[in-house]
Amino acid sequence: MPLTISLIIIGLFLIVFAFMSIKIVRQSEVYIIERLGKFHKVADAGLTIIVPFIDHVRSIVSLKQQTLDVPPQQVITKDNVTITINTVVFYRVGDPVKAVYEVQNLKKGLEYLSVTTMRDLVGKMDLDATFSSRDNINGKLRAILDEATNGWGCTVDRVEVEDIILPPDIKDAMERQMNAERTKRAAILQAEGERQAAVLKAQGEKDAAILHAEAERERKMRTAAGEADAIRRVAEAKADEVKMVYGAMMNANPDEKLVQLKSLETLKEVADGESNKVFIPFDATSSLASLGAVKEVMTEDSKKKKNKK
Repeated sequence: MPLTISLIIIGLFLIVFAFMSIKIVRQSEVYIIERLGKFHKVADAGLTIIVPFIDHVRSIVSLKQQTLDVPPQQVITKDNVTITINTVVFYRVGDPVKAVYEVQNLKKGLEYLSVTTMRDLVGKMDLDATFSSRDNINGKLRAILDEATNGWGCTVDRVEVEDIILPPDIKDAMERQMNAERTKRAAILQAEGERQAAVLKAQGEKDAAILHAEAERERKMRTAAGEADAIRRVAEAKADEVKMVYGAMMNANPDEKLVQLKSLETLKEVADGESNKVFIPFDATSSLASLGAVKEVMTEDSKKKKNKK
């Protein structure tokens, strides 16, 4: 009976010893093993055997990328405006030994370092630059934190300014300023549109006037050309007629009296025009008188011939 109890106790002891000796490390994690209070080894993922009561798991360190949400902090800008900023830090442990032994609390250290760095950066910038330079702030924060945490076995991959909260009075003033700028831009755009519309309208009227003037000038030129052509044709017809009459007269070998008579007939046709004024020289009156005498003689001869009949 005592032997059986002893075997049971020894078996239980071995089970407990085996349970305490065998450690299973998960993927993306490492165990920091200490032996008699001193760093012994880093246990990677998989099965690890330790000596109970001699070896001790000091810390379990995750190798995955981790996030640290820094609480909102009040920061004073260069132009003395108090704003509230909260940031998120993305980091990864590269050296588990340093992360455990070089800093008491890695997350707290990152948080305090982020706050002090943020206050230093934003304190050198005015309010407008703070809003317009978020990428610049993120880059500088990441570089400073990565360099500062290099001795902690930590790598800072990314830092993001999550939110910037303004005081109510500053927010109202900025909103009024934005509304004023929008109204100003709207008025400028409206004035510019009206100016362009007036310019285009004036240009259109100018082009229309030019085209109208050109059309009127072309019409007058065509009319004048037509009238000139008509006058030229009439003149040519008259010239042909005069040549024909003159040729006929020359062929008929007219005497002086007949020529004077035909001249008077032509003079009559010329004087029939509404706008024609004919001035007869004084020397022509003698010819007209002789023509009158000839007419009377011819009239008397014609009467005598009728009486004889």
